[in-house]
Amino acid sequence: EELQLDVQKLLLSARREWNPASLNISEIKQFNLPFGGMRVNAYVVWNKESSKAWIFDTGPTAEPILDFLTHENLSLDSIFLTHTHPDHIACLEELKQKTGNPPVFVHKLESPVGAESIEEGFEYVLGNLTLKALHTHGHSVGGTTFLVDGLKHPVAMVGDALFAGSMGGGMVSYEDALRNNREKIMVLPDQTIVCPGHGPTTTIR
Repeated sequence: EELQLDVQKLLLSARREWNPASLNISEIKQFNLPFGGMRVNAYVVWNKESSKAWIFDTGPTAEPILDFLTHENLSLDSIFLTHTHPDHIACLEELKQKTGNPPVFVHKLESPVGAESIEEGFEYVLGNLTLKALHTHGHSVGGTTFLVDGLKHPVAMVGDALFAGSMGGGMVSYEDALRNNREKIMVLPDQTIVCPGHGPTTTIR
């Protein structure tokens, strides 16, 4: 009550009694990879016509992603980082080296050496795919959500801003994290696919 949380929904979450419906999303591949005692997600999105791909966060292990790119005969166009916490970028350098050093895009407040600094409103195009960046900070200072259009449904690569049924911790500012989720992510169309940094994919609805 003090946190103004819905008690029944909180209990459902704590008891793991709710899970989102399974989503079969063509042209998006989720990698759910081990990192210490948890698992972290990385995603590949690709354009069928050009056979070029984007990666969103690299996760801890490059090999499964590299194998997938080879199997699907995809070349890596760019890497986009939702934020730079270690579990999300552990294999970044290895992945870059083994895919021809593609550009890496990350918010300017977290930009590591060699990366391209971006801000909210940044846009990028790959064939029929378009991308736009939103600054959804709170969990991290440069936390970024990438909106992808051009697939069957709009997609939001949210990193640790939002999860299925919950949200990432407000490690920098809980107030900012909650406000950004409400004002920038939860206002997206209901059918928007939400691809979080941990746990299953879901939709805004």
